[in-house]
Amino acid sequence: MLDDPYALDNIDRRILRALQADGRITNLKLAEAVHLSPTAVLERVKRLTRDEVILGYEARLNPQRLGAGLLVFIEILLDRTVHDVMDTFKAAVQTRPEILECHLVAGGFDYLLKTRVADMAAYREFLGNSIWTLPGVRETRTYAVMEEVKSTGMLPV
Repeated sequence: MLDDPYALDNIDRRILRALQADGRITNLKLAEAVHLSPTAVLERVKRLTRDEVILGYEARLNPQRLGAGLLVFIEILLDRTVHDVMDTFKAAVQTRPEILECHLVAGGFDYLLKTRVADMAAYREFLGNSIWTLPGVRETRTYAVMEEVKSTGMLPV
């Protein structure tokens, strides 16, 4: 596995930028974009995948069109930060499709959740029926997003 991010050469970086911009690009178009043969590009993409630089491919969906227009961040403070409580909490979070991301953080709270629901009424229900029922939750703080200024999964390569 590539441990050193600088082990990527400029061609690898161009391949990664092109794939981040369009994960459905054909191998032929990708080869043209990075000025290599299709065979060489395919081998590089296979290596980048094998080395877990490329983790997968997915479609970006419009949350407004799918009834998940409200983006909410939630700070979670657990009643105890011991392994059994944290492990139970992490396992429970995995079962909730509204929770898009969950991060253990350093600072004044334990976890930061990124969630999506239809609207504020759906969020109130989600908070009461799901978040407050998660194991170990002592306190929450909610941050409803009024405007998404920037939202990307693209990494600078």
